[in-house]
Amino acid sequence: MKKLFMAGAAGALCFAASSATAEECGTVTVAEMNWASAGAIAHIDKIILEEGYGCKVELVTGDTMPTFTSMNEKGQPDMAPELWINAVREPLDKAVAEGSLIIGGEILSEGGVEGFWVPTALSEKHNIKTVKQALAHPELFPGAEDSSKGAFFTCPTGWNCRITTGNLFRAFGFEEAGFELVDPGSAAGLDGSLAKANERGDGWLGYYWAPTAILGKYDMTLLDFEVPHDQEEWNRCTVKEDCPDPKPNSWVKSEVFTVVTDEFAEKAGVAMDYVKGRTWDNRTAGKVLAWMSDNQATNEDGAYFFLENFEDVWTKWVTPEAAEKVKASL
Repeated sequence: MKKLFMAGAAGALCFAASSATAEECGTVTVAEMNWASAGAIAHIDKIILEEGYGCKVELVTGDTMPTFTSMNEKGQPDMAPELWINAVREPLDKAVAEGSLIIGGEILSEGGVEGFWVPTALSEKHNIKTVKQALAHPELFPGAEDSSKGAFFTCPTGWNCRITTGNLFRAFGFEEAGFELVDPGSAAGLDGSLAKANERGDGWLGYYWAPTAILGKYDMTLLDFEVPHDQEEWNRCTVKEDCPDPKPNSWVKSEVFTVVTDEFAEKAGVAMDYVKGRTWDNRTAGKVLAWMSDNQATNEDGAYFFLENFEDVWTKWVTPEAAEKVKASL
């Protein structure tokens, strides 16, 4: 895959060089995916491409599989700003090799991450950086029905991560260490338990993922499983309900890149350098999502909030000339 990324990047450079003198990149279609981080970045792209590079951007509703399939088969839309490529790796590899699709920047520099989290203040105070270290202190994690046990908050019923988390709970010996698996009942219940603990300064231990609004609002530390991701074990047992003998394992990082069509790369000119270079970390994305959640804001609102408050981030993505144009538009 990395070889294909390099080939794709090289192809993009050639396309960019061939049309770098173009003053405008014309009309481009950008997928506005149906989750918050991707929606916000789509609107960020729209503003920067239009105001900074003279493009005309049309946003189209998207989701991972339908958007990728349409780009792969029909060449539309021109760009998927946040594509979680683990779900489409094989056909994407083929399309990159054929030159019909091109990999842009790694929009989430840390990737999409899942795992077990604790409040950072607690992590630093008690030196809890790993799952093993958390297991030694059930007394720090209240919330179990049995007050003599520590609480571990799992995923709500119906979520796939509930199976994975349950198997890892058993594999790492949480019950033997004095922990109780706590069902939050719903997404709101899971968020509520995490928020309540942070607001009170209590300990909290459980499953979550990033980037998300709540991890943008509360400072949480991802625990180290201290074991590599074992795909064979993952398929054999980790994701299987009622697996009798789960072994310690860890989530694999989800790679999240921007993907564009060859047609976009050919006409975009210097705007392609922007598409290849922009990236933000999960903490920054989380802060934007937290603001959006707290203010019931739209994706467009989130884009303007980011551009107005994180100038130190996005001005590194663009040329000085484009930066001045975007600033003036704000």
